[in-house]
Amino acid sequence: MSFAIPEHVRYRYRMEGSDKGWQEAGTRRQAFYTNLGPGPYRFRVMACNNDGVWNEAGTAVSFRIVPAFYQTLWFQTLCCATGLALLWFLYLSRLKQATAQVHSRLEGRRAERERIARELHDTLLQSFQGLMLRLQVVGELLPPGKAKDQLEQSLERADQAIAEGRSAVHNLRSTAGDLAVALRGAADELVCEGSPAFRLTVEGAARDLDPMVREEVNRIACECLRNAFKHARAKCILAELTYGERTFRLRVRDDGCGIPPDVQRSGRAGHYGLSGIRERARQTGCRLDIWSSEGSGTEIDLTAPGSIAYAKSARTFRLPLFRKKAGVRS
Repeated sequence: MSFAIPEHVRYRYRMEGSDKGWQEAGTRRQAFYTNLGPGPYRFRVMACNNDGVWNEAGTAVSFRIVPAFYQTLWFQTLCCATGLALLWFLYLSRLKQATAQVHSRLEGRRAERERIARELHDTLLQSFQGLMLRLQVVGELLPPGKAKDQLEQSLERADQAIAEGRSAVHNLRSTAGDLAVALRGAADELVCEGSPAFRLTVEGAARDLDPMVREEVNRIACECLRNAFKHARAKCILAELTYGERTFRLRVRDDGCGIPPDVQRSGRAGHYGLSGIRERARQTGCRLDIWSSEGSGTEIDLTAPGSIAYAKSARTFRLPLFRKKAGVRS
């Protein structure tokens, strides 16, 4: 302090914990801070007299700013937890919406297949059956001869056509049963002399799949097996079914010649096997990955979320804390 010429006294100050260096205040005797956060601070001041001599020791005062409730750790932790919970809720809502869309599309396809089956049975097959009855009456009226023989042969072919039509209607209405049984049956039909060895493994307890998903997965698996048996020139073909709690998985591998890159991208001209399984996977909400290189074999991996793959009775959401422990069967 100087009472002689106080207007010549100059000051500099520094807030330890906030300022990186000394602040020149000139003759101003106030310091302003508007953005100090909670925590400890030490305010230091140095001054020089009217002769320009600085007091290097200066003086200091220490203090602490108590945090407001919104600056406390527990409040920030609560905000983070709330944000994460909101994101998780949005994720579950989006997952539920996507699952509902997939199931709605599958239900629409199932209803369309049943409608086509009804139309075929009630119109085409019935009309064809009535026409055959009339032809049988005509055949009984014809005298024995070449015309009658030709008519009887035509009626036999018509019987075969009706049987094939009824089988098609049955296939439209029915879905694949146990996937493991269906895959073994498909492999047995493809096995012949010189065919590669086939092995099927099932991991986890088998669960009921959604009928449309089960049928599409069965068709994808059969197409993969046909390609492997016919084109891979493999020594061994492996198929795996994995029934996970949250994910269903189908994997088909072989040690054959592999798929050329251009065929893997766009398919072979006039063949629609790869494009067909991609379309089926996309329509059922499954993820399809294909790995292949020439001379290293091929692996096709199909995964589906449990909320889409498993039947409605098994699609129940529970928090892990309240989920009952399930036994493991091998």
